[in-house]
Amino acid sequence: MVSIEAAEPATAPTPEPRRRRRGIQQTRGYRVFQVVNAIILTAVVVVTLYPFVNIVARSMSHEAYIIAGQVNLVPRGFTLDTYQLVLSDSMFWTNYRNTVFYTVTATLISIVMTTCYAYVLSKKDLKGRSALVGIAVFTMFFTGGLIPNYVLVTSLGLKNSVWAIALPNAINVFNLLVMKAFFESLPNDLEEAAAVDGLNTYGILWRIVLPLSKAIVATMVLFYAVAFWNSWFAAFLYLDRQELWPVTIYLRNLIAGATGAENIGAISEANEVQAEATLKAVTIVLTTLPILLVYPFVQRYFVRGIMLGAVKG
Repeated sequence: MVSIEAAEPATAPTPEPRRRRRGIQQTRGYRVFQVVNAIILTAVVVVTLYPFVNIVARSMSHEAYIIAGQVNLVPRGFTLDTYQLVLSDSMFWTNYRNTVFYTVTATLISIVMTTCYAYVLSKKDLKGRSALVGIAVFTMFFTGGLIPNYVLVTSLGLKNSVWAIALPNAINVFNLLVMKAFFESLPNDLEEAAAVDGLNTYGILWRIVLPLSKAIVATMVLFYAVAFWNSWFAAFLYLDRQELWPVTIYLRNLIAGATGAENIGAISEANEVQAEATLKAVTIVLTTLPILLVYPFVQRYFVRGIMLGAVKG
């Protein structure tokens, strides 16, 4: 007699649990936030780029269209004669060369002094650290004044030299505090291990700290380079000879209507096509172009460096 066992009822396979989507859940509120955020950022970009695009368009436009107010984002009456006019002026190139020299020298001095000062302030066991920090912060709110600074620079014999531009502005306190916070975030174990291996303070700074600080150093280089490149008031005060002026003084005099350009007067009399507004636009474009070309190569360090130096944790 054969017994037949009752077969177990077939059960449907249990569905696998849905994998949660990584990242933020795409809710309706989050999608609205993305749209609003994109609109706001796009508006910021447009507002930021519009003046520069307008300047570029004016620099390539005919005088008549500029005077009539018909130049917006696209050049009207396209011409490059004004570029040839400015680029043919020997004083423009002399001042341009001065700007490059002043920017490179002053930035190098500022980076060295800011790095050394910030590294010292990052040592919490340093005697007199609070006084050194207080001295630096004090200068953010109180200065000696214009006339005492001028008397000091003159008495030290720094007039008509690059030192009159570089030394009085060698350390920016904001940059100093950001770099100090970054150095404080580095683990002390690395420096202690390097000291055990026989490195002195300078060796630790050069071989351990600086290789780990490329982002913040690149950020400070960008800050200082832009500041010195755009600076004109210090040169206006301390440089008396035209051949020593930076290109920002050239632009300032051009805007003020007192340009010292050698070729502009003669060429303008022979060719009345170009207007003073066009000359200003061309000079502005040529002055800002180097910074615009350098910035993309440093920008990848910018956000990371400023965040690492500003957030502690």
